[in-house]
Amino acid sequence: MAMKLHCFGESGNAYKAALTLSIAGLEWEPVFVDFFQGATRSPEFRAMNEMGEAPVLVADDEVLTQSGVIQYFVVEKTGKLGGATPREEREVLRWILWDNHKMSSQAGTLRFLMNFVPEEKRPAEVIRWLSGRLKAALEVLDRHLEGRDWIVGAGPTIADMACCGYLYYPEPFGFDRKDWPNIDRWLDRIAALPGWKHPYDMMPGRPSDRA
Repeated sequence: MAMKLHCFGESGNAYKAALTLSIAGLEWEPVFVDFFQGATRSPEFRAMNEMGEAPVLVADDEVLTQSGVIQYFVVEKTGKLGGATPREEREVLRWILWDNHKMSSQAGTLRFLMNFVPEEKRPAEVIRWLSGRLKAALEVLDRHLEGRDWIVGAGPTIADMACCGYLYYPEPFGFDRKDWPNIDRWLDRIAALPGWKHPYDMMPGRPSDRA
């Protein structure tokens, strides 16, 4: 039976999980979470994930939450997308923790404030501050990718699937690929992997559905 990923297209964190499942070649089905209508705050959803967040992966009798946990589950299940050595495994973890704290936390919040909050309610000072934080994170990633095809080792890992999570989205949030040549080439390499799809093609839900 196919695993079920509770997700929605606008979520970069859900995309990390969906992309990892797909690149690893696992069979899974998306279950739409209507986040913008409050689905994650419902008692039914909270019974499945007390944190009230997507994604949630239901695999047989196990329910997994948090994108990084889902990614590590995929590595354990398939033996794919992990580090080739214990040292590489630690390096993969280092970059996933960095992404969660330094990259996705800035990019996700900034993208939400700049696109999904009514314009008259957008906090200009917060947006300026987050923009600086995101730029600093992008500088770290772009510099690290200089002379490298992948973040860790000789092939793609869940570190790549984590750090790219928000960087394919078309909505403006201060990221322009042409400004970051090493990131740009890296995103092309990920997009060339079998199983890759754009987040809006991989999961249900996109801004145009609510237009």
